[in-house]
Amino acid sequence: MIVRKRRSAVALLFAVHGSVLPRIALHILCAGLFGALVAAVDRIHLATVAQYTTSPFTLLGIALSIFLGFRNNAAYDRWWEARKQWGQMVYEVRSLARVSATLLGENDALRRELLDWVSAYAHALRGCLRQLDVSDALRSAVGERHATAALAGRNPADYCMREMGRVVGRAFQAGRVDGQGLRILDERLTGLASVQAATERIWSTPLPYAYTLLVHRTAYLYCYLLPFGLVGSMGWFTPLFTAIVAYTFFGLDALAEELEQPFGETPNALSLDALCRVVDISIAEALGEPAPLPLQPVNHILL
Repeated sequence: MIVRKRRSAVALLFAVHGSVLPRIALHILCAGLFGALVAAVDRIHLATVAQYTTSPFTLLGIALSIFLGFRNNAAYDRWWEARKQWGQMVYEVRSLARVSATLLGENDALRRELLDWVSAYAHALRGCLRQLDVSDALRSAVGERHATAALAGRNPADYCMREMGRVVGRAFQAGRVDGQGLRILDERLTGLASVQAATERIWSTPLPYAYTLLVHRTAYLYCYLLPFGLVGSMGWFTPLFTAIVAYTFFGLDALAEELEQPFGETPNALSLDALCRVVDISIAEALGEPAPLPLQPVNHILL
């Protein structure tokens, strides 16, 4: 996730790092060069392509703007829902740390084991959503044997959730908590399971491909047909205005593609590493242990 202080208007105008410009620069250049080619042909052959009006491009541009706006809104909704779910996870973890201390005691061995599994769960879910190897984080949380068992399954996060349930079950069977305490602890685990289900739903259900393909193709067709409508009135300025329009439409298309998968590793994706570190800090402080430092942005990007 990009983390930058608000800059001046002039600085924002020329900012490149953290934007989608590097991804679409070649496409903008190609559209501008095509506009230059159309302008050159028009001038050399004495207005052979200047007979087209801008009316069709105006109508198509309005429709394309609506489609791109709808797609970007849908992509941002996915991104924001994903962020809310991870925020809910932090809430559930802190609530579980608090009520477990009340019900089991600050220094109880079962409580420590439960919170260790919570830390492993957060990292396992991050690994599932990003398709990353998180074996080191799991070993640090629950040890080599348990980490190997968790990673052997198809869903390590679900394995960690089951282990948390077993720890709570052992506490109930040993008489450490009564039925009411069991219900309270189970509610927190249910909240974590809800977060997992919601994030897996977002990860496994992208926006309809046919709609994305339609918007993508229309944006490219519009930008490459636009010079024919501009050359009659703009002349040699046709490449400039074509490049500006291409930057807008290609940029919105690329940005929506990044936001559509909020758990990826693109600059605009969620900072799952930093959120897992927040979970680790909360657990360490709840156990009275030295807490790790929060992650800091590197080149204005927080992983």
